Amino acid sequence: MRYKTGMDKQQQTFLPASLEDYVPENHICRVISAFTAQLDMAELGYKYAVCKDIGCRPFDPRMLLNLYLYGYLHRVRSSRRLEAETRRNVEVMWLMDGLSPDDKTISNFRRDNAKALKETFRVFVRMFRELGLYGGEVVATDSTKFRADNSRKNNHNKTTVERELSRIDKKISEYMNALDRADEEESAQNTPTAEELKAALEKLEQRKIKFEALLSRVETEGEVSTVDPGARMMASGGDARKLDVCHNVQTVVDDKHHLILAFDGSNTSSDRGELQNMSEKAKDALGVETITNLADKGYYDGEDIVACEESGVTCLVAKPKAGGALKSSELSVKSSCMTGKTTSMSAHVKTN
Repeated sequence: MRYKTGMDKQQQTFLPASLEDYVPENHICRVISAFTAQLDMAELGYKYAVCKDIGCRPFDPRMLLNLYLYGYLHRVRSSRRLEAETRRNVEVMWLMDGLSPDDKTISNFRRDNAKALKETFRVFVRMFRELGLYGGEVVATDSTKFRADNSRKNNHNKTTVERELSRIDKKISEYMNALDRADEEESAQNTPTAEELKAALEKLEQRKIKFEALLSRVETEGEVSTVDPGARMMASGGDARKLDVCHNVQTVVDDKHHLILAFDGSNTSSDRGELQNMSEKAKDALGVETITNLADKGYYDGEDIVACEESGVTCLVAKPKAGGALKSSELSVKSSCMTGKTTSMSAHVKTN
């Protein structure tokens, strides 16, 4: 039995004459292009939205936004991989009019236009609302942990800083003792010279100054991330509950088509206290005064739930398992409910 045979690589073929022929009429690239075409880039605050008459011509931020959106829709977030897509992917070639910015240009676009990208998301939400794609009655709130650029070794708390200072002091003491013996042992093989010991000692002194400054910061802030200041050490999720330096991203989704309404970042690992904040963002995005918000037991906080109820948000939040210690705020809410001060108890519906 013979194998299936493919095309002869030497066989001449007639490929489509233009990139337009590679992209169907209902393709997502056409949706992206149509959306960005109607944006006022200058009003949204994009860098280089207005070109100067002198200097090197920049890339149109509209084109880079096309690439940015395409990448996120197809889970291609690396600047280097996006650069590669502009040279090998005919869909991206169509979207970018054949332009191929380098990875540094792509990275700088995201860095320089963080605020403008948030404004673009708000425009996107308003467009969906006008198209009737949001139900506007029931939403769900949840969070996820995103690993930060900050590594664990660049995340510091009081314990780690004090441990490092102790290690530095010990090393300095060892080098000082070694300096005292340097003249006698200079002729020995593989023994550091006095000059080498002094250079190492100077580096340790500089490192000690750095960690002493960190110690004063962690005593005030509790935890410091030197590369990604907003990130904190937290359980990143999953069964293993691995600790990592992360951002806690809160997201609200509408129930009609499961489309995202709003998002926000937090540097705390717990979701307590975030329900009202996200509910208000959802109401603002939908342009409504009342909604129903569903959340898991991580959001169960008495004061936060009561604040939601008073602002027109009906909360359906799973209660923690019985026997767990209640916060004083939850005890006070239960007490007020018993005395009739709070009438709505939909926040305490158990959805487990």
